[in-house]
Amino acid sequence: MIPVHDFSTSVLAQIVRRQPQSPARTNFAWQLTVGQAVARATTVRLADGVLTVRAVDRRWLHEIDPMRATVLDKLQQILGKEQITRIDLHA
Repeated sequence: MIPVHDFSTSVLAQIVRRQPQSPARTNFAWQLTVGQAVARATTVRLADGVLTVRAVDRRWLHEIDPMRATVLDKLQQILGKEQITRIDLHA
């Protein structure tokens, strides 16, 4: 039996991957991955496989940095490994 959360994440990932690359798609994947609070305090831009994350202040970067590998893995599941290879953090 597959847990509902795993199933729903897998289905969402398939739907998102079918969409053309766009800022809206990237923002949606970011919000799914980090949650609304972090998403509201940050902006993201995906270019050449690098997700650039800008935060309203350094405190948010300190929240994101320790979980960067986990966030990258989750984003790769949603967007595809070839779409995102690195996360850069900036204040």
